[in-house]
Amino acid sequence: MNQDSYSSDQPTGQDPLLLLKTLQLLWTKHELEKLKEEIRRGFARLEDPLAGLLAMLESSSDWKGKGHSLGYCITTELQLWIKEHPAVPQSGTKLKKLQARVLGMLSQCPTNLLDPLISIYQLHTVDRNYLLEHVSHLYLQGNYKEAAILSIKLKLQPDQDVEKMCTPLLLQDKANLVEDYVGEYPELQRKLLQTLDMWCDPSFNIRDITRPYQGLSRYKPEKFNRRVLSKLVFRLLERFNVDPALCPNVINQRHLRTLNYLFYKRFVEKTMTEENWADHIQSTVGENRWLQGHLVQSLLRHCGARGAARWARRCRVPPEMLPRAVAEELQKLHIQDRAEEVTKADNYEDSKKKDYYQLPIAREKIHFLQTWEETLQCWEKVLQPGQVVGVDMEWKPSFGMVGKPRVALLQLALKDEVFLLDLPRLLEQAEAEGEKEKLPRFIQMLYSDAAITKLGYGMSGDLSSLAATCSALKDMEKQMQGVVDLLAVDKQLQWKKDGRKVDGLSPEHSHEERGVKQPEKGLSLLVQHVLGKPLDKTEQLSNWEKRPLREEQILYAASDAYCLLEIYERLCKDPESFGLGSDLTESLVEKQSKKPRAKKQLNKQEAPSPSVQECQGPRMEPSCPPAPISPQEFSVVCDNMLQGLGRYLRCLGVDVRLLDNEDDHRKAAEIARQEGRVILTSGLPYQTVCNCNKYLKVSRERMRQLVEGSRRASGEHSAGCPGSQSCGVTVPACDTAQPGCAPHGERAEGAEQSGAAAGLAGDTVLQVAAIPPGVLDRAELTDFFCCTRCGKVFWEGSHFGRVVSQFQDVLVASGDTQSVYELS
Repeated sequence: MNQDSYSSDQPTGQDPLLLLKTLQLLWTKHELEKLKEEIRRGFARLEDPLAGLLAMLESSSDWKGKGHSLGYCITTELQLWIKEHPAVPQSGTKLKKLQARVLGMLSQCPTNLLDPLISIYQLHTVDRNYLLEHVSHLYLQGNYKEAAILSIKLKLQPDQDVEKMCTPLLLQDKANLVEDYVGEYPELQRKLLQTLDMWCDPSFNIRDITRPYQGLSRYKPEKFNRRVLSKLVFRLLERFNVDPALCPNVINQRHLRTLNYLFYKRFVEKTMTEENWADHIQSTVGENRWLQGHLVQSLLRHCGARGAARWARRCRVPPEMLPRAVAEELQKLHIQDRAEEVTKADNYEDSKKKDYYQLPIAREKIHFLQTWEETLQCWEKVLQPGQVVGVDMEWKPSFGMVGKPRVALLQLALKDEVFLLDLPRLLEQAEAEGEKEKLPRFIQMLYSDAAITKLGYGMSGDLSSLAATCSALKDMEKQMQGVVDLLAVDKQLQWKKDGRKVDGLSPEHSHEERGVKQPEKGLSLLVQHVLGKPLDKTEQLSNWEKRPLREEQILYAASDAYCLLEIYERLCKDPESFGLGSDLTESLVEKQSKKPRAKKQLNKQEAPSPSVQECQGPRMEPSCPPAPISPQEFSVVCDNMLQGLGRYLRCLGVDVRLLDNEDDHRKAAEIARQEGRVILTSGLPYQTVCNCNKYLKVSRERMRQLVEGSRRASGEHSAGCPGSQSCGVTVPACDTAQPGCAPHGERAEGAEQSGAAAGLAGDTVLQVAAIPPGVLDRAELTDFFCCTRCGKVFWEGSHFGRVVSQFQDVLVASGDTQSVYELS
């Protein structure tokens, strides 16, 4: 609005409620431009625009819902109008009274209204102690989320107790809000992490902290899961860049799980060499007495007293930590132990040569490069037009610890030799010489040269680790040319066995003699299919950062890169025998001379370059996308980590089952097979909700009668009611043919006409005692919806507007305007 129009609308003392009625009419007609003009004209005519806004908000309730509302529109327009008319803001006693009124409203405000109101009424100028007292009052009422959000907006966190503020939020699964609460305050981040670490102590009892918090009486302590909590701790450690030593309980528990995993790999699967296993055991346990105690117990279980004594000596476990039987065996050890191990090792090497892929080049053709002089000679051979290079990378396994893995070894395989680049050493030398871009430049030249064919397997993961190792390479994936990811090719291979595609493995594809039956997978399986024998992966989990590398590590690393060359050569020579198009070789060779096309959007897990798409066979027709299905035709079973997703899917009408807290993933598979459901999984099982799709619509007046009847029954028969809660109301249950029952997404009409009992058959207890006080007095609530299976009562609460708004955004984006209309 310009200055002239403002001057023509001088303040007249217009009643803000009359203005509100005008605005409501325009809002219902969706005349937004006229609405905004009228808002600005109206505020110009008001004697006190700030008081007028409060009067309008206090007399209306539409702004209390989430999403875009008339109240939000009025508030934001006033905020803009004030910026154009800076003389409007007030000060002194009058402003303080307005601020007090606003503070009383903030706990009911959706998040999008907080910032405009704080700005308009200058709440940052309010006495800090007064603000803290107001937030404390919200907190004591059990409004923990609202107290935290308001604290964040007013930046009150430094003056609050982080453990006190965050504990109820964490118990309510509001970890994201907790992260925001401490996000700008390093000291609070450390205090939060120390609190979470205390919760991860095995002796900690969650019941000890849930009792004092109002509104958490329904919290189920059995939901508390230390493993999920430890994942949160590790994520926060990484996000806030905090020293992991601050959380010893979490670190110890993660190390203990690593220890158990290593024992499984070594003594059950038997897929780790002794040297490799010992390296990891020593780095995991170190001098931690608690872990050393667990190590000794595990050694006794898997090796007996004699074996435990030998490994305890190898791992430098203090003698005072050893049980008597192990200490006695330690004294009996003598030289023949070593001789026995040498014999076993020789037999194992003979077995490997017979059962596994063997590198076809001599040992002297494998070069371990640690100096720039050696690396320059490597460059000259690798960066030749027409060259085919097998590329692989190795890094120390993190076993779930903080941080992304950093590449410790880069393998480049040519037809006659293999180069193993010691990346940490070379990067250190380059930085010392002031040429830290030297190595990244070489790698970029290699990957961006279309005249050089680069072979890999799962290159997206390798490049991600490479970017974490050297920030100069973070955008290299966008520059790749001439790259063939054999993982993408592997997915297209039509293995001809018994006249069908082999997706899994028959018994001969696994190696049982090493330990429990373990099928080959990934690159090892591809090597077996194409070259006849699998890769030996016993060194895969090596400590690749430890120097010098063992001979077994060097041979493994060279084989991992060189086998790519042999696979590629075999596929190019005879693609049809593997179910690939006959023009595979032609398409790959032709691609090297073409100017690369812009990459198409691909699956996020694999992002092969255009040449990979050519390798998959240009004659292969893309499969047609499946026809869309309605939500009612889609049924799933969710694990505990997808509870929120499950509830959202239910809102859209999908048939969702959630696992019980004690169920494992086999239960999900059983349900999926029996009921034809899709399994959605990302973590541990969790509690269930009843998943009924039939609801009874009950008017507010009828619900008030049911609640009052329940209270009277509770007073008369309290001795007969189990537990401390009030009795429910028993009404007949509904079958699918009864009126008043509807599937997800539809509302039953007319059921309330004859009362709840008249529209149902069977017996179901309505949980009316769970309806909070005051809900029945809310004027905007006209109906309640009762689940006919479990009896829970639902109504359009504060979440309803946000959920509808969220789904509207999704459905509008997909073009489903009919569903948008139904949601509205």
